[in-house]
Amino acid sequence: MPENNAKPKPTPAPKQDADSYDRAHVPMGEEFDKAKWTLPPWQPVVIALVIVGIVVAIFSWVTKVKPQGKATIDNINVVQLQAGDSVLVAINATLNNTGKKPLWIHDIKAHVTTEKGDFSDEAAPAVDVERYYQAFPDLKQNTLPALLPEAKIAPGGQQAGTMVFSFPVTKDVFDKRKSLTVTIQPYDQKAVVLTQ
Repeated sequence: MPENNAKPKPTPAPKQDADSYDRAHVPMGEEFDKAKWTLPPWQPVVIALVIVGIVVAIFSWVTKVKPQGKATIDNINVVQLQAGDSVLVAINATLNNTGKKPLWIHDIKAHVTTEKGDFSDEAAPAVDVERYYQAFPDLKQNTLPALLPEAKIAPGGQQAGTMVFSFPVTKDVFDKRKSLTVTIQPYDQKAVVLTQ
């Protein structure tokens, strides 16, 4: 009798439905490049992000830092320098400390927006202010004692003073300015911004 050397062919295992087996024991033949296996459902992720966004917005609104002071611009006096290409500006302002602790001024800056561009300057030191008044007597009209860095305003108190700035524009350009912003920056507190 002749021997049959042919081995019987193994029958392939039936394919399992993807939902019918344990995900911890995925067959090696299964493809892993499908989003079904790598990404969580999108709806809970979107809901969680919306809830976190709402909580962050409420927290930031409640804990928002408010300026400890309020200020107003009382008077502006402008003098054109003899060269004709820049001005000195004396700004009278009143600063009120609305907080519960003393307010110490760190620095004072001004920013002007004109048709010729934007320009910024720091307030002139007290020594220079007196020299400017001597050189340009018109600048001293209606001025107050200088409001300077390192000035201390007690809680509930106020201080009025004059700040002097220089901008590289003519008096006519300055008078037609789009905006003037004075920023009084206290130590370790939010800045007080005056706009005109």
